[in-house]
Amino acid sequence: MNLERLRTLDALARSGSVGGAAEALHVTTSAVSQQLGKLEREVGQRLLAKNGRGVRLTDAGRLLSEHAARILSQVELAQSDLEAHRGQVVGELRLSAFPTAARGLFPAALAALRARHPALRLRSSELEPEHGVAGVVRGDLDLAIVLDWYNKPMPVPDGLVKAPLLDDPADVAMPVGHRLAGRDEVDLGEFAEDEWITWGEGEFCHEWLMFTLRSRGIEPIIGHRAAENHTQLALVAAGLGVCVAPLLGRHPVPAGVVMVPLRQRVCRHVYVVWRSDADRRPSIRAAVESLRAAAATIG
Repeated sequence: MNLERLRTLDALARSGSVGGAAEALHVTTSAVSQQLGKLEREVGQRLLAKNGRGVRLTDAGRLLSEHAARILSQVELAQSDLEAHRGQVVGELRLSAFPTAARGLFPAALAALRARHPALRLRSSELEPEHGVAGVVRGDLDLAIVLDWYNKPMPVPDGLVKAPLLDDPADVAMPVGHRLAGRDEVDLGEFAEDEWITWGEGEFCHEWLMFTLRSRGIEPIIGHRAAENHTQLALVAAGLGVCVAPLLGRHPVPAGVVMVPLRQRVCRHVYVVWRSDADRRPSIRAAVESLRAAAATIG
């Protein structure tokens, strides 16, 4: 059976739709449909059935997708073993990180990795934690830098390995003229009447902020949304609200912004994840070592 067609079936089974499979594989929906049509002819059975405007796997499709997942895992394991046997850091390594980690860790870590291992091709991208985890699970990525908040962990699926990189403390960023700007420390409860500058709707960090403020009896007033911390800080500097500002990737702090520590320590736990069947790859281990070295300089 053709490996790429099995990979397409696996992507559809994981995403639940032709569009989701196309996005995961970075191809068109037409290409997905063509591959699955060829796979049906190859096995001589219907693998997909119409389901409203979409499709669903038939019993044969589900059975083959389960085998496909195991076959692809074995292929990954074979590649990992071959790379480990050769003992060289070579090939291609695909990494993602959420925006502040991409800004705060990737430049130093990837430059050092390339200098030590020039035969390793590096491909990096910015992805929110949940999308990074999904990419690793699908096999689109080799490594992803993700995060937990101290009071809201992110679930990591079975079959992934994770290694801690750093604890990332957070302060409250406010305009210099804010009523609390001269304080040594503040409590989140003191911002019940302030407008918050937060992340995008549905993003993990935004959901954490809503959860944390509501757990303290505060219904947050959301004034502005921005994915990047530096955009948030620019809005704070303009006097448009306050935001939670983790240390990682926030420098330089713009003029007009004051950082005040929280009385109850707030931090993010930053770590890197990869597939357990790739655990022996020298390139994975070299990348984790380089990321940890870069993380050790944060502070």
